[in-house]
Amino acid sequence: MDAQGRGRADDVDPADQWVLNPRTGEYELRLSPSAPAAPEPSVPGPRAAGRRTAAPGREVPPQRRRRPAPEEPVPGRRGRRPEKKKSRGKKVLLWTGGTMAFVVLVAGVGGYVYLKHLEGNVSTTDVGNAGSSSFKKDEAFNILIIGTDKRTGEGNEGYGDKGSAGHADTNILLHVAKDRSNATALSIPRDLIVDIPDCETKQEDGSTKVIPGSSGVRFNQSLGDLGRDAGCTMRTVTETTGVKPDHFMMADFNAVKTLTSAVGGVDVCVEHAVDDPKSHLKLPAGESTVEGEQALAFVRTRHAFGNEGDLDRIKVQQQFLGSLMRKMSSSDTLTSPTKLVKLAEAATKALTVDSAIGNVGTLKDVALELKKVPPKNITFATVPVLDNPAEKVKATVVVNEAKAPQVFDMIRNDISFTEVEQKKKAKQKKEDAAVAARLEGEKSEPAEVRVRVLNGGAPSGSAGRELTYLQNEAGVTKSENAGNAPADIARTTLEYAPDQADQARALAEILGLSGAAMKPGESVTNSQGLPAMTLTLGKDFKGAGVKLDAKSIETPDLEKSTADQKLCAS
Repeated sequence: MDAQGRGRADDVDPADQWVLNPRTGEYELRLSPSAPAAPEPSVPGPRAAGRRTAAPGREVPPQRRRRPAPEEPVPGRRGRRPEKKKSRGKKVLLWTGGTMAFVVLVAGVGGYVYLKHLEGNVSTTDVGNAGSSSFKKDEAFNILIIGTDKRTGEGNEGYGDKGSAGHADTNILLHVAKDRSNATALSIPRDLIVDIPDCETKQEDGSTKVIPGSSGVRFNQSLGDLGRDAGCTMRTVTETTGVKPDHFMMADFNAVKTLTSAVGGVDVCVEHAVDDPKSHLKLPAGESTVEGEQALAFVRTRHAFGNEGDLDRIKVQQQFLGSLMRKMSSSDTLTSPTKLVKLAEAATKALTVDSAIGNVGTLKDVALELKKVPPKNITFATVPVLDNPAEKVKATVVVNEAKAPQVFDMIRNDISFTEVEQKKKAKQKKEDAAVAARLEGEKSEPAEVRVRVLNGGAPSGSAGRELTYLQNEAGVTKSENAGNAPADIARTTLEYAPDQADQARALAEILGLSGAAMKPGESVTNSQGLPAMTLTLGKDFKGAGVKLDAKSIETPDLEKSTADQKLCAS
C-alpha cells in the first residue's frame, strides 16, 4: 500500500501516513495538505462544509475535530502551554506496536503475515464444515499451513511438478495452546500414505460437488487432484491424526521469495558446503544469509542434505522457519515501518485462507493470539513414520503406530511438548491430607485389578484405546470396555468400594490419578457378574498410556526442535 495507491505521488513513507486517533484508539490514514483534494459534492445544509467522500469501495476515516484557535492570555493568568509534537521515533513505536501486530509462519512454500491496515489482498475458500465456523480467542486452536507446488509466478518454472494443479507439498499442523504459553508445529510428510475421505467442495457457481475419497495414496493428493480444495486436506488431517484443523492458510512458491526479500534475508547454516546443480543452490559451509530465489532453493532442495529424501528436507524447512520467525521478532524488523509494509504486501498477496478467518478483524485476532507464544516454547516436530513395508524401492512412508498416537493425543488434548505445562501443573497446590491419604496403603497386583472403562467426555474411541493399553502393557487383564458414561465429566474418576481400595491404589498409580480422582462408593458388577471398579475417562484424558498427573508425563521419543534454536543443516 504505497502513497500512489492512496492518490499521492509524493515520496512518502507509508508509515508516516498512519496516526493514532486518541478518541477511538485506532490508527487512521492521514494525508498531508499537499495531497490533491477531490472536488466535494454540493450538499444542502450546514453540515455539508468540510465533508469528505470516499473512493468506491473505501471508507473515509473519521474526520478529526479542528482544534479551536488559541485563547488570548488573560491578565494575571498563565497562558496555555502549546502541546509538544510527538517525535518521529515515538510515532513509529506507536505505529508498529498498535497497528502492525503480525505473525509470519513459513515452511518451504507457505507463509502468513497480517497487517491491520491492509485490505483486500487475501483470497478465501469456503471449506464448509471441514473447519470451524468462527475463531475463538479464548480457546486452543489448530491452523493447517499448506504450501502448494503450483508453478505460479515469474521464475518458478523449475520448481514443483510441471502442470501441477497445486498439491499439498508442504504441510504443518500448528497447534496453539489455550493459555498461549506454547505451540506445536507438526510437519506432515507429503509422501505419507493415507486414506483421503469423501470431500464436499464449493464450486464457482455456488453449487457443491462431492469428490470421492481415495485409499492408500500420498497425502499431497488431498489437494489439487480431482478438484480437491484445502477443505479436503483439512478432512484428511482429521482422518489421519484425529486432530481437526480449525482453519487453514495456504501460499505458493512466491511467498518464500518475497517474504525473505522484504525482511532483508534470513540467516541459515549448513555443516558442509552446498553446490546442488538441480536447485542451483550454492552455499559455503557455516552461516549465510539467503533471500529471494536463493531462499526458495534452500527450502526446496532435496539433494543437498541427509539422504536426499523429503524427511530430511522437512528438517531443513523447520530450521528455516525458526530462523525467519527470529528475524521477524527482531528489533531491526519491528522498528522498520518500511520492512513491515513490504512484508505485509508480499505475504497477504500470496495468501489464501478459509472464509471463517478471511476478514480483517478476525485475521487481526489470529495474529495477536499467535504473537503471544514465546519462540522458545514453539516446538517443531514431524509425524513419526516408518518406511512403507509394501514397497521394495522405498519412496513413501506410513504412520508409526507405536509413536504417532501419543503425539496426536498430546496435541488433541493441549499438552505442551516443552516443559511449560508440566511445570505449571507441578505448582498447583497440594491436595488436602484426607484426599491424599487415599493413595496411601497396600496395592494389589495389576492382574488382580478388576475395572470397567467408560468414556465420559474423552475423544471418541478413547475407552477402547485405554483398554488396549491396560490389558497389553499395564497387565490389568481383568478390564473391559463398558461404552459411554451417562454424562460427560470434566475430570477422570475412579469409583470403588471400600474393599477395593488396594485395587484402586494400584490402578491410580498406573494411570497417574490423584487422590481427588478416587471416589469411594459402591462397586458394580462387570459382564461376568463379578464386582468391579468404574473408571470414567473425562475431558482431561490425555491419551492411552499417558498419565493424568502432568508431572509424570514423558514426552514421546521424538526428534524435535524449538523456534529459538540456531541449527545447521547437514
